[in-house]
Amino acid sequence: MNFLWCFLIGGAICFIGQILILKTNWTPARILVSFVVIGAFLQAIDVFEPIKTFAGSGITVPITGFGGTMTKGVFDAIDKDGFVGIFTGGLTSVAAGVAVAIVSGFIMALFFRSRSK
Repeated sequence: MNFLWCFLIGGAICFIGQILILKTNWTPARILVSFVVIGAFLQAIDVFEPIKTFAGSGITVPITGFGGTMTKGVFDAIDKDGFVGIFTGGLTSVAAGVAVAIVSGFIMALFFRSRSK
């Protein structure tokens, strides 16, 4: 049953993104930023964690999980380091994911060449 809820919640998020692409004139960057902000907002109002417990990877794998993780990192760093945590918490909590994305992009750039359409 966990896999079903994960699939349904993650699919709903992707469905919303696809509808925004097809029915609005928003750029993909605007949609991605909106999803990150929504994830951060859900974490800020303490709704992200119950959804995460229920849906698992369905909410954390899409880009909404990035916003939620950053916000949780900020809150944890504020509790630990005080005011400085506002600036360091988000970066510390998502550093591994960002590093993997950069290294993966570099490796792919070594094997593939971009070309114009």
